[in-house]
Amino acid sequence: MPDSVRPRHWPKASYDPRYDPIMDTGPGHNRDHAPTYWIGTAGTPPEDDGAVSGDMDVDVVIIGSGYTGLSTAIHLAKEHGIKATVLEANTVAWGCSTRNGGQAQISSGRLKRSQWIERWGVDVAKKMHVEVCEAFDLFNDLIGSDDIDCDPQPGGHYYIAHRDKVLPKLEKESALLNEVFGYASRMISREELHESHVRDQEACGAMWEPDGTCIHAAKLAFSYVRLARKLGATIHTASPVMGWKVKDGVHHLTTPGGTVRARAVAVATAGYTPAGLNERTKHRLMPILSNSIVTRPLSDEEKAECGFHTMSPLTDTRTLRHYYRFLPDGRVQIGSRSAITGADAENPKHLALLQKGLYRKFPALENIDLDYSWWGWVDVSHDMMPRIHQPDPKQTIYYAMGYGGNGVMYSAQAGKRLAQLVAGEGKELDLPIFTSPLPSHGILTPFRRLGQRMMYPYYYVKDEIL
Repeated sequence: MPDSVRPRHWPKASYDPRYDPIMDTGPGHNRDHAPTYWIGTAGTPPEDDGAVSGDMDVDVVIIGSGYTGLSTAIHLAKEHGIKATVLEANTVAWGCSTRNGGQAQISSGRLKRSQWIERWGVDVAKKMHVEVCEAFDLFNDLIGSDDIDCDPQPGGHYYIAHRDKVLPKLEKESALLNEVFGYASRMISREELHESHVRDQEACGAMWEPDGTCIHAAKLAFSYVRLARKLGATIHTASPVMGWKVKDGVHHLTTPGGTVRARAVAVATAGYTPAGLNERTKHRLMPILSNSIVTRPLSDEEKAECGFHTMSPLTDTRTLRHYYRFLPDGRVQIGSRSAITGADAENPKHLALLQKGLYRKFPALENIDLDYSWWGWVDVSHDMMPRIHQPDPKQTIYYAMGYGGNGVMYSAQAGKRLAQLVAGEGKELDLPIFTSPLPSHGILTPFRRLGQRMMYPYYYVKDEIL
């Protein structure tokens, strides 16, 4: 394309709080980050390679510069000698990776180990457990390296029963983890939890898992950026993919600044995947909005009332669960599900609902000032489990997404697995999350949000009343 007719690069655009991946044609062009606590406290973002400014031929393109895309670039370079080109529509790690709760747990999707057994049988479930344990080891190795600075706070994961009625299920799950998977979870009474861990006033007890770490979400993403570039990857921001054609086996990706031609493309766009990006990813996820708040720093009296003795991940047992934590600077962060649509995201009722959840758990914090409030889209697959997959063996297109809110940890392993697939070395990946595509809702696709509107009240009744 001649320079005289090439589209101009857009100046930095402001954050769009009403963005909706189902309704909007794309994630935007050079938009700023959401105003999260992580962005506000991470320091200056790392350098990138700027926008695509001409046609280019590359080996591998990765679409999306979040945890998964950056991990893919890191592992392509480290393990396969491939220097990838990352295309990001907006600013680095613009989506899930700087809007999450910063909680790393030993899971890869929404399903528990007992549900793995129901779906796949014991043998496959055990192999899945090995995969997730390996993933947590990989994550620990990464965040423990000199290249990553993300303020880790290890100490396990607390799965907190918000009502007495869920304790038998937690006890059964803990026994299953120990007896079938050889994983040493244990039950904690309300008294022990309050005395030694956290004084959550809703808590009726908890299941503790040894593997759980809180991190600073943006510092982790920014460290991944620096490491990927150190290893030879290039990261082009303000470069949305506006068109995608395949000619003679070569992918032609049109960006505002030029066409990028690649032999293979890895898609790592998670909950921000545009419907028109590619037929292989179209409507394969249900984007779910989650909102999050961070309080002002607590006083000594408030800290004592809340009884925080851990900075590890805390999650309650609601279907639309709360995830919360005590931050190193003395603040409290809590998040949960939010509006159905982007157009309704700014409705103050969603903020009020989340604040109410905070007050139930920690009455001493009622009406506490908030320093940060934001929301973002979670990539929930239709069967609640992620996929790292090549949907058509005849096409060099690959994707990794669908973590359902558990991507902070598993995205590192997903990037490693995605790199294996791209490099043609994934034959041993025989688990269902590798061998099957993200499921589609088919003819029900246009009615997904209608179903969501019906299910949210049901979940409330199930969790709070029945």
